[in-house]
Amino acid sequence: MAGNDNKPMIVIKRINKGGHGHHGGAWKVAYADFVTAMMAFFLLLWLLNVTTAEQKNGIADYFTPTTATISGQSGAGDILGGATITVEGTNVSESSPIALAEAKPTDGVTRTDSEDEAKGNPDDEEPYNETYEKTQHEDEQKPVDDQTQPKKPSEDQINKALQEREQKMFEEVAKNLQQAIQGIPELKDLEKALIIDQTPEGLRIQLVDQEGYSMFPRGSFMMEDRAKELIQLVSKAVTKLDNKLSISGHTDSTPFANENGTYTNWELSSDRANAARRIMQNAGISPDRLATVVGRADREPFIKDNPADPRNRRLSIILLRKVPLTINPENLSTNEGNHSQEGELSGHVVGAP
Repeated sequence: MAGNDNKPMIVIKRINKGGHGHHGGAWKVAYADFVTAMMAFFLLLWLLNVTTAEQKNGIADYFTPTTATISGQSGAGDILGGATITVEGTNVSESSPIALAEAKPTDGVTRTDSEDEAKGNPDDEEPYNETYEKTQHEDEQKPVDDQTQPKKPSEDQINKALQEREQKMFEEVAKNLQQAIQGIPELKDLEKALIIDQTPEGLRIQLVDQEGYSMFPRGSFMMEDRAKELIQLVSKAVTKLDNKLSISGHTDSTPFANENGTYTNWELSSDRANAARRIMQNAGISPDRLATVVGRADREPFIKDNPADPRNRRLSIILLRKVPLTINPENLSTNEGNHSQEGELSGHVVGAP
């Protein structure tokens, strides 16, 4: 066939395969195992979060190795005893007992059924814990330690604390009064005329006549101006406290001279105490705070060795105590001097018959 132009036709057929080849389904199994493991992990986290400590102890006891033979039971007698894992108030199957209703701490050892029967445990499903029962009984019988209980103060301790508090208040009044007199030049020379001490009745403030100075003219109850200023300072010092006040007037032993003898040192001392009362009320002292206004005449001399001494003429203002004094009053004196302590109130009471 030489010279023949007809050559045989060669056809090349190309097949285009779409996508990749099939590699099998082994990866699906691995993925399913991974998802299952993750679900189990998150379920474990949720169980740890919602279960109580008693429930955890019960679950731990269930998985503790034991030699007892576990008989087949329904779900109600299993780990949770038919109860859902949630907070108190959970719904429980009425036909099944609750195995963990009152779970007790355990030492991790569960006794066999024969041991439970020997101990007389009525509930075979709950392990008997001898150590826990013994400890609980000892705790119930143990007396309460008195040292852990706060002790109430006794009545003597309370009175002593009140006395100390009142004592500090009296000392503050005395200090302020002395500073006030020293700050007024016109009254500085009368500092010796002011005597402050403490008696069983309370804080006593005495305004005493001095040689060459008298609060009142001879035989009169009209008070001098500087004596009025001194009483006003006393009133200002005691205004901050609400203790009752007692005012008493005193004279020397010189008899009061009058024609008919109807006006004596009793009336004079009472009128002078009343004059001090009026000044204190005008200075802001409430009348309700005045307990007594008395005249003692010459019955309680300041200078016992010389009843006619001018220092026996004085006014005594006592800031009465609220709490009866139970300690030695000699330890309370704030000013030393040759003077007597006042005892029970006596003498001429203003307004009395």
